[in-house]
Amino acid sequence: MTIRDLLRAPAPTLSFELFPPRDDDAQGALWETIARLAEARPDFASITYGASGTTRRSSREVVRRLADAHTIRPLAHLTCVDQSRDEITAVIEEFLAEGVRDFLALRGDPPAGRPDWRPHPDGLRYAYQLVAQIREVVAEQGIGEDEFSVGVAAFPAAHADERWRQQGLDVLLAKQDAGADFAVTQVFYEAPHWEALAADALAAGVTMPILPGIIPLLSTGRAARLEQLTGVSVPESVLRALATGDDVDAARLAGIAHASGLARDLVAAGAPGIHVYTFNRYEAALGLVAEAGLRR
Repeated sequence: MTIRDLLRAPAPTLSFELFPPRDDDAQGALWETIARLAEARPDFASITYGASGTTRRSSREVVRRLADAHTIRPLAHLTCVDQSRDEITAVIEEFLAEGVRDFLALRGDPPAGRPDWRPHPDGLRYAYQLVAQIREVVAEQGIGEDEFSVGVAAFPAAHADERWRQQGLDVLLAKQDAGADFAVTQVFYEAPHWEALAADALAAGVTMPILPGIIPLLSTGRAARLEQLTGVSVPESVLRALATGDDVDAARLAGIAHASGLARDLVAAGAPGIHVYTFNRYEAALGLVAEAGLRR
């Protein structure tokens, strides 16, 4: 069963996002986090892939260990920034050799400090092109259509801005036309944003499931950093709830309460599941799972 199949099943899925460790200490913390998250019986976990393929080796190692352990199904991120078609093919083949059958195709962000960045002369410019290349490589390996799936990104907060709405729908439809099976959203904080995206996408011909990705914010500092990283504004009501002075526990509980309430609203609105951005920490993620009642 692929992630595409899981997302089309009646019961909502639970999944987590992790990123590869940067050093030995981070590696130990990551595997402790994975062990704890496994207790929630998630349907899969996505593993990020650094800008320009900078975490290629460590990302592959995390994916490989998850695939070997058969504890959590891995969703391998792939990006195309600063990589040639041959390099991308090599990465796809490496993952396939490890038994990976689910991919998340992303354009990726240009390296920081490179305002003059241009695509690789023998590379890809858009995520829909990466979707097509994944499908080509998988087909060359003799793997059947029902044995793998490809996901892409979607952006509910950007959809809420009417200046970008049609462009976002056109891009999402192009990804589906290229062979995408499902989408996972960037973080957002208000259920109506996902509901509007899902409804408008369906009206535009996008029939693939759109899985909402959410994160429990634990402090105003983290909220500010995430806003800077993603460009998605945090609602004033959430910032006020997190502004508890030096009471770290109260801020943490407020962040989990908001995220779990958002998760419940999304499931009630028909979301195919909940994807939790963990920042490689399990405490808040499991608090969200428990409070939102996400496990069957």
